[in-house]
Amino acid sequence: MLATANPAESAGRASTASLDFEAPYLIEKLVKDRLCANAEEADALFREVKRFLYLNRADRSRIWDMYSHRVDEVWHQFVLFTRQYMEFCERHYGIYLPHAPSNAPKPERGTFPDVPTATFAEFAARYETMYGEPLPDCWHDDRSVSLNRRVIDQRIGRLLMQETGGNLELLSGDGTVEFAINSIAVSAITFIAETGAFYVRELPGELTDEEKVALVTTLVQHRFLRVAG
Repeated sequence: MLATANPAESAGRASTASLDFEAPYLIEKLVKDRLCANAEEADALFREVKRFLYLNRADRSRIWDMYSHRVDEVWHQFVLFTRQYMEFCERHYGIYLPHAPSNAPKPERGTFPDVPTATFAEFAARYETMYGEPLPDCWHDDRSVSLNRRVIDQRIGRLLMQETGGNLELLSGDGTVEFAINSIAVSAITFIAETGAFYVRELPGELTDEEKVALVTTLVQHRFLRVAG
């Protein structure tokens, strides 16, 4: 059951002017820190941050989680400009919107104790209804993987592996097998396990370009790797 029959009845203060907000200092930092390949990509991701925050406050019939590591990282970088971010929040929303990694600001549970968490499909549908266009590919981190894409190993030194029956198995922290790949990728996986950040094209071994992209895409899908610029 919805927390309210009419989402507008539970809407927080939200200004559409927030969608036009510009932050050139943020765009510059995203490119300089190689979190985005260029200013155009940084602008596109920042647009999604603004759209996410607006949707989150304008429609509080659901808890809208953050589904993209890339969009979430841009939000995090925006928060680091403390004064500018606080002014943005106060001007357009009347409150400070706290950031937690991969987690959206949630409705006040005391006011809406039974607010359900939206699925990704529900988020995509609400996004399209609100903005009149489908959810962009940047919300699907794995779709941005290419040979020239930089990725980050968030588990550097903690990627567990074991060889079994000619396959290489990648394990979670508790030893559960996440998935298995052909042993031809051993040198590539070893490189990934020892490298904090790299371009997909840099993977060593006998993998073809297509296999390099496929391997990294799988690791991004399983959240072993995070896409950067």
